[in-house]
Amino acid sequence: MSVDAILIAGPTTSGKSQAALELAEAVGGIIVNADSMQVYREPRILTARPSDVDTARVPHLLYGHVPAREPYSTGRYQQDAGHALHEVRAVHRIPIFVGGTGLYFRALTDGLSEIPEVPSGVREVTRSLLAEIGNAEFHARLAARDAEMGAQLNPGDSQRMLRAWEVLEASGRSLAFWQKNEGKPVLDGLRLAAFVIDVPREVLWQRIDDRFRAMVAAGAMEEALALEDLDPALPAARIIGRRELLDWHNGVLTRDEAVEKAVIATRQYAKRQDTWFRNQLSDWPRMDGMQSNIVSAMRQFLR
Repeated sequence: MSVDAILIAGPTTSGKSQAALELAEAVGGIIVNADSMQVYREPRILTARPSDVDTARVPHLLYGHVPAREPYSTGRYQQDAGHALHEVRAVHRIPIFVGGTGLYFRALTDGLSEIPEVPSGVREVTRSLLAEIGNAEFHARLAARDAEMGAQLNPGDSQRMLRAWEVLEASGRSLAFWQKNEGKPVLDGLRLAAFVIDVPREVLWQRIDDRFRAMVAAGAMEEALALEDLDPALPAARIIGRRELLDWHNGVLTRDEAVEKAVIATRQYAKRQDTWFRNQLSDWPRMDGMQSNIVSAMRQFLR
């Protein structure tokens, strides 16, 4: 094998996980997650994590290893991915990183700043303050303390405002400072093969619709109800479909309305993913996800 690691990116439902599975079997690889929602333990159906059948065929790392009620950052992923890389290389296998989270791939290939951990007490006080004074006043106070982040963020982006405030409180420095000081890439110095799976948008849209309806039939509502009390400031609260299913359960939406809203949200997310990959990974070969021999095409690149 002429490479040390393989990276496969693509929007949701593009078929990247299946391609990674078949490629791993062909080259003796181990799959490592690069999707920010599939790290969470409880919502297996809602995040479309690999099935038990898949994980029995090929080892999978960094899937479902984080409780949904625990904050998880790209910085932590960078550390976890480093450990996973060491684990795979220790047994002389090829790591195949697959997912749809752009920042995770950036951590792998370019490195991200090592932002200090935020103590839980700081996080709780910050969230309480936001709840007390509201987004507009919180943004004004953030801008007064940290003009650079205040200019970058808008009052409606509560998640990122909380993050900026927490880091400022915990480290005494602006989040912008840490973001400008990139750390060492996880895959630094390794020979890489990287691909983006490309699928026509109309095909992607139909797959998204079909998959969410299958999720509902498979018990996604039970997962949503188990996470009904999830703190909205937590990253896992952004899992698409959770809020829509809860609104259906609570009578705010009908079943059809909930499915439609979740499908639309997923399509919007897929469009953002594709735009990010086209802009940020423009030098990665794009593979036609509709071809039946995609793994053979990838192996040609590996040679």
